[in-house]
Amino acid sequence: MKAFVFPGQGAQFVGMGKDLYDNSPKAKEMFEKANEILGFRITDVMFEGTDEDLRQTKVTQPAVFLHSVISALTDEQAQQPDMVAGHSLGEFSALVVSGALTFEDGLVLVSKRAHAMQKACEIEPSTMAAIIGLPDEVVDEVCDSINDQVVVAANFNCPGQVVISGSIEGVDKACAILTEKGAKRALKLKVGGAFHSPLMQPAAEELKQAILATTFHAPKCPVYQNVNAYPQTDAEQIKQNLVAQLTSPVRWTQTIKNMIADGADAFKEYGPGSVLKGLIAKIDRNVTAE
Repeated sequence: MKAFVFPGQGAQFVGMGKDLYDNSPKAKEMFEKANEILGFRITDVMFEGTDEDLRQTKVTQPAVFLHSVISALTDEQAQQPDMVAGHSLGEFSALVVSGALTFEDGLVLVSKRAHAMQKACEIEPSTMAAIIGLPDEVVDEVCDSINDQVVVAANFNCPGQVVISGSIEGVDKACAILTEKGAKRALKLKVGGAFHSPLMQPAAEELKQAILATTFHAPKCPVYQNVNAYPQTDAEQIKQNLVAQLTSPVRWTQTIKNMIADGADAFKEYGPGSVLKGLIAKIDRNVTAE
């Protein structure tokens, strides 16, 4: 069974999507539609901007979404997937490709999500860090033991790789303890804030209104969602899980394991980079990922 997966923020690079724009009339039309919806030429930033321009959350998220969705929907070799999933922001790409959201509605929600997260980041300085080489449970326990600061396990990416998220002091404290406990690396990430943590609550409240006001359809195939790693086909439940996503961890390891248990044996990553392909290989070496 074929599974499509879609990356999140961090996969972006300058020049992304230009080949699609230049070589596919359908892709060009979709990019131009996006410029119109967003009210600025995001294609200029994607194709010719600086790394710094592209790193702004309000630009990065729609840019990664557009590259992912347009590359999937204009792939003439692609067959209808049997299941889909996306990492964080990538869940919106998965919902569009599965037919649960229209391209236009998906882009509007991603843009609102990006602006809401940018605002939440400005309220309180916060950060994230990748913890390499410790079991998930140990990372969870250490974060839970820190009571005077906000710090949580935010992304369970693959065995031995967990990203933590929270206040700068909380993340620094957790990194120090986790290093003592044998982490091979505790690496602070270049991100604008504490994504998938309680510090995103203001963004979640703002996004909730937009999600509830948007029409969702039953997807053509199951969408495995970040909050619980389970397949969903019910439009209302998909909405609720999407609202919870901003303040909940991304359960990527469990998502891929569940997809494999349900029959996925070939994964195709659509979007910039190949981060998810690498994670899938670490989760299960017996499946193919391209």
